[in-house]
Amino acid sequence: MREYLLTLCVTVAVTYLLTGPVRKFAIAVGAMPEIRARDVHREPTPRLGGIAMFGGLCAGLLVADHLQNLNGVFELSNEPRALLSGAALIWLIGVLDDKFELDALVKLGAQMIAAGVMVMQGLTILWIPVPGLGTVALTQWQGTLLTVALVVITVNAVNFVDGLDGLAAGMVCIAAAAFFLYTYRIWFGYGIEAAAPATLFAAILMGMCLGFLPHNMHPARIFMGDSGSMLIGLVLAASAISITGQVDPDTMALFAGGERNATHAMFPVFIPLILPLTIIAIPMADLVLAIVRRTWKGQSPFAADRGHLHHRLLELGHSHSRAVLIMYFWSGLIAFGAVAYSVHSASMWIVLALAILSAVGLILLLLPRFTPRAPRWAEGLVPPRYRHAARAAEAAAEAAAQEAPATEPEPLRPVVAGVSGVNGATAVGPRSRFPDRRKAESNR
Repeated sequence: MREYLLTLCVTVAVTYLLTGPVRKFAIAVGAMPEIRARDVHREPTPRLGGIAMFGGLCAGLLVADHLQNLNGVFELSNEPRALLSGAALIWLIGVLDDKFELDALVKLGAQMIAAGVMVMQGLTILWIPVPGLGTVALTQWQGTLLTVALVVITVNAVNFVDGLDGLAAGMVCIAAAAFFLYTYRIWFGYGIEAAAPATLFAAILMGMCLGFLPHNMHPARIFMGDSGSMLIGLVLAASAISITGQVDPDTMALFAGGERNATHAMFPVFIPLILPLTIIAIPMADLVLAIVRRTWKGQSPFAADRGHLHHRLLELGHSHSRAVLIMYFWSGLIAFGAVAYSVHSASMWIVLALAILSAVGLILLLLPRFTPRAPRWAEGLVPPRYRHAARAAEAAAEAAAQEAPATEPEPLRPVVAGVSGVNGATAVGPRSRFPDRRKAESNR
């Protein structure tokens, strides 16, 4: 555990320290695209944060290779090299996309090639544990197709959810933490060495996200871009493929009382087709809903819009920070709930706790529908928005009368929605992104 923590800390430090210079580099090369209609931020923000995250990945793998216990992962398995090869390819395509806006089909092809590179070096799914049947061995083509599909789905799920400051990095960090607990339990609790690579990947992924988050929280100073979102999606998918394709349930049968019981015990987060739904359930739901929504409208599934889950939270009335925290809450509830259920699947306390926390999450979702009111004796101690409507209106009128100037006030000029610098203008219309430098034309 000490070596995993050391690897985590080094990854966090390198990613954090590289993000500042990368931000200056992104500004220098012009990787600051104009604000699009679907964007939430108000000012052009540099991308290419994935460069710092890729540096953290390389540093974490380098440190782990020189540690006494984790060095065995590199000697006994080729999976770290396979991960680095696929990550370098997809990171390079992401950097080019952040600068030149590549076509969606080009990025999809690059994702499939990156998955194929990992498969060629041994990072692939060899078998699937199916409840009731036990271990089902896959042919080479079946394993390749399933591995590529899992990589593409996970990468795009993370990419789709990257719409608010700190959202994608935080959600993937939560998923990686839950996955680390699960894989470490298999490796340390059951003594299965084949689970060590997945545990290492999860620890490095946590470090990449934690090191980048301080720069990416609202208001973000830099975005990870596709170079970062596709990269962390690939690392998360590689962790799932490693634990699923390399750990034989027959080994766990010695500890679980039989192969069928072992398969049932590992079911919640072990089957690769179910794992993205439990570990990154929110991004997966957003991905599926986006594809259905765009296809229903006759659009391309890759066409961007403002219908994602985080956009809907903002439309409900949640602030930017509250919307991100709500997404964090649901991601943590589903991910850690699945891990807890895999440990004690027969415990009703876990089910009851998940039900109670789900109810709390629903209340948080509907929070903008309810405006709390302070008791009348405490109205003078709270902001006006928490007071009763009548008393708040009277207080506002009295304050306006006291602050009214003695001279004749200037006539109010009509304000056009969308003018930059006017309070409330951006809530009802588009905001002018850049100052209008054209000379005003004379009226005739």
